[in-house]
Parts: sequence; structure tokens; C-alpha cells
Amino acid sequence: MQLNGIFVHPLKSGRGIAYSQAYASTQGFLHDREWLVVNAQGQFLTARTHPQLVRVEIELMPGAALFKAPGMAPIAALTTQFNQPVDCQVWDDHFVAQQGDPRLDAWFSQVAGQPCRLLWLGQTSNRKQKGDVDETLSFADGYPYLLVNQASLDALNHDLQAPVTTRHFRPNLIVGGMAAYEEDDWRRIRIGTVDFEVTKPCSRCVLTTVDPETGEKDPRTEPLKTLIRTRQFPEGICFGVNLRALNEGVVHVGDALEILESRYAF
Repeated sequence: MQLNGIFVHPLKSGRGIAYSQAYASTQGFLHDREWLVVNAQGQFLTARTHPQLVRVEIELMPGAALFKAPGMAPIAALTTQFNQPVDCQVWDDHFVAQQGDPRLDAWFSQVAGQPCRLLWLGQTSNRKQKGDVDETLSFADGYPYLLVNQASLDALNHDLQAPVTTRHFRPNLIVGGMAAYEEDDWRRIRIGTVDFEVTKPCSRCVLTTVDPETGEKDPRTEPLKTLIRTRQFPEGICFGVNLRALNEGVVHVGDALEILESRYAF
């Protein structure tokens, strides 16, 4: 069992960046979900309602992010220009983020097709993670990490007319060498030198139907339609698991994965 892939998504709902190694902190991978698009009323936007966001590519550089989108000139966001604190909300969490460069607001308004603003998480986050832990969180939906098992994806694709990729599920960690849906039973795992707590199954929505290459929704609402039939649980329609890191360190593609604690013992 090993780590097969690492993805960082600097912009919430934007295209992920594949890495061979990444620094795993208790908040999440370095630079993961540190940029967010909000509408004129301050409500956060994602590819659930604005699927064109998945086609925004991001290139990271010291103190900046370069954004690219089809048919538009690239534009750089300098973190030093994002220094105006504003109230922000992601789901039920209210916290403070940073805004500041109207050029980026205009650029993303054109991408989204409506007036919006670009926010930066800031040098430090003041959003608290869920549960009884004293750790911060990025603009991620609810937990710092999302893991997908390649064998589970293979099993899902067996039931689909048109296969989907891991990028349809926007994971941070892709693992292999185990049985399909084995991750459902995990409580704690270790990847390389970093220990992770498995917090909950990841519930899925219409975002899985958005093609990460084209930004178009599948007319058959797949793979969500099949997941509703095969992966319906009390927590919702689930695929993959959410994690939080219990310590910090660098993880590498090829690192061994060890199961430290399972839900069931045989």
C-alpha cells in the first residue's frame, strides 16, 4: 500500500496541481485552498454553480499566484496587495480573509460571468477546524485533506459507461495497493512519517459531474447517479474519506501507507 498521487488546489474549485512531494501541515497541504472567489454579496462560489472555475489553472511562485483561464490573458495575484480584512463565510463557518486587488476582481468577474471578488486566506488562517481540536483550516469545505483509493475508483468505473478520473473528486491524496472501499474502515493511517486521523466519509454532490477538462456537467449526471445507487450511507452519498493530520512533515509519492487503527478488527 502506498501513496500514488498528491494534488494541491490553490484556488477553491480551480484546477489542481500534481506534485511528487508536498508539505503536510495540520491545516492542510501548503497553499491548498488559499484563494477563494466570492460574489458581490460575499457568498463563496464553487464549481457546483460555476463549473467554469475548474478550468482556471494556477501557477505558484514566491508571494504570488499566476491565474490562467481559456481565452483570457494570465494575471498575477501578489499576496502583498491582499491586505484588507473582510468577513468571509464558507458553509457555516464565519471568519476573516483578505481582499485587495481590483484587477483580480475584474478578471474573475469575467470568468464567473457575474461581479465577484478574489479573497486570499492570509499569512495565517483564523478559521477553526471542526471538532474538539485547536487547529486552523483553509477555504476547504470542512476538513484539511481528502483521500481517494484508486481501487475504489476502478470499482466505480466498472459500473460506469464512461470512466471518470480521480480529478472528478478533487482529492489531495491518491492511494493504491489495497482493496476497493477498504478506506471506509480506517480510523488512523500513516503515510511516510505523517499520521492522519480519518474524520468521516466524504459526502458527494453535483460537483462530481463536472468534467475537469471542459468544465461541462455530464448530461447523465454521472458518476453521481451511480454513487446514489451504490454508495448511499447515513452520512450521505460517499466516496473517499476526509482526514486531518496529527503531526507535520513532507510526504512523497511512493511513500508507504500503514493502517494504524481500523473501525473493525478481525
